[in-house]
Amino acid sequence: MAVSTVQMSAAVCLVLITLTFHPSNGDIAAGAADTADVPHRRFEYKYSFKGPHLSQSDGSIPFWVHTGNAIPSADQIRITPSLRSQKGSVWTKNTVNFENWEAEVTFRVSGRGRMGADGLAVWFTEGQGLEGPVYGAADNWNGVGVFFDSFDNDGKKNNPAILIVGNNGKLTYDHQNDGTTQALGTCLRDFRNKPYPVRAKITYYKKTLTVMINNGFTPDKDDFEFCAKVDNMIIPAVGYFGISAATGGLADDHDVLSFLLFRLTEPGQQPPPAEAEIPKEEKDKYQEEFENFQQELDKKKEEFQKEHPDVQGEPVDDIYESVNDREIRQVFEGQNRIHLEIKQLHRQLAMILDEQRRYVSVVTDEIAKRGVEAQPGQAPSHELDTIITTQQEVLRNLNELRNSFSETLRQVASAQNQGNAVGAYETVQHFNDIKEHLHVVKRSVEQLAQRNGNPSEKVKCPDLPPMPSCLSPTHFLIFAIIQSVLFIGYIMYRSQQEAAAKKFF
Repeated sequence: MAVSTVQMSAAVCLVLITLTFHPSNGDIAAGAADTADVPHRRFEYKYSFKGPHLSQSDGSIPFWVHTGNAIPSADQIRITPSLRSQKGSVWTKNTVNFENWEAEVTFRVSGRGRMGADGLAVWFTEGQGLEGPVYGAADNWNGVGVFFDSFDNDGKKNNPAILIVGNNGKLTYDHQNDGTTQALGTCLRDFRNKPYPVRAKITYYKKTLTVMINNGFTPDKDDFEFCAKVDNMIIPAVGYFGISAATGGLADDHDVLSFLLFRLTEPGQQPPPAEAEIPKEEKDKYQEEFENFQQELDKKKEEFQKEHPDVQGEPVDDIYESVNDREIRQVFEGQNRIHLEIKQLHRQLAMILDEQRRYVSVVTDEIAKRGVEAQPGQAPSHELDTIITTQQEVLRNLNELRNSFSETLRQVASAQNQGNAVGAYETVQHFNDIKEHLHVVKRSVEQLAQRNGNPSEKVKCPDLPPMPSCLSPTHFLIFAIIQSVLFIGYIMYRSQQEAAAKKFF
């Protein structure tokens, strides 16, 4: 119990570390009546999520619950995939009772079509709308929703659009008119298929709701522009935050990269300390679990130092392999396996080349004997000349294959000599060269198989006198064809294994 709690707390602490240097007084709440009033901002990790460790090993999100077709991952939450008739949502597990707040949402809406559907919504409602017809969430909500509508239901060419829609729990959303009859504020913004993630800043300060948009054309995270503003906005004092999305006949990927919530406090008022929000019993329980975990960790450190006296005094963190070191090690191990396989192919090709040379030597000797035994003025057999020409062509092609393998081995060896991350680009180039050489080998083998595919139509071997120790041309050609087919099959098998191995790099 103590270990799982601390692990969850460690995942959340990464978000806190990321936001440690976030400017606390740099943004003026857009809904403030007086522009000189700068509210105090405090990050609330229990109502936020952000990568790179967004979800846990069991697929859950700390302090959040996901439903429908939502797919959490380490870097983002795919609210809905680009499939038809999909719905998904994520909601906070705990209620929010902040008088003033600011939410920053980073998301991507991407699809292959010129038009998308249906859209994405950011909610603050009195209850969790886990599933329903309004962008994947429940209708007749009590609160406010900020809708990113990407489908033009009314045909007025006014989409994609961003709408602010309030509800007291009694209104039914007007889908046919894209909610324009109920919208308290709206702006036209195209948020689909942008080069950078789109960012929305939703601020509720002094009963004024303001929406600012970063259009996704620039990597500057603070480049916001005004979208809409609603004055005298009354929302529930206690509620849940949520994000939902839905697809219809058309479909988009709706990915949310982060949701960051900040509590806003008016100047001159001190925000309550974080310790005051935790009950004393719960705080004592967490403190006891932490102390037990710390004692267990210290005990394991002592046992490790006793078992490994050679690392006494060294930092414990230096003993373990980092993520970058592990990735580089896996790359070099993959290169080494490729190098060994190509060396094995090179040896087999050398054996085939030696056999072909021996067969050519036997056929040449047979031609010489037939020429000596022939009557004066009689020319050697034309069929045997064709056979020797074919074998010489086979030798030439095999020599080309051998040269290609030699060049491939040289490229792999040079790639393995790159011992640091600086040579990553050259390593990729070496792998591309290796791939190109393997394609050349494959094409050469296929051409060789096509040339020798039906030798009975090209070469008609003469009848040779029975010789117990000599190989007949027909048997030789059959043996050569079988070897070529086996060699091509082995090359294709190795290509599939290498393609499957490259997925891990």
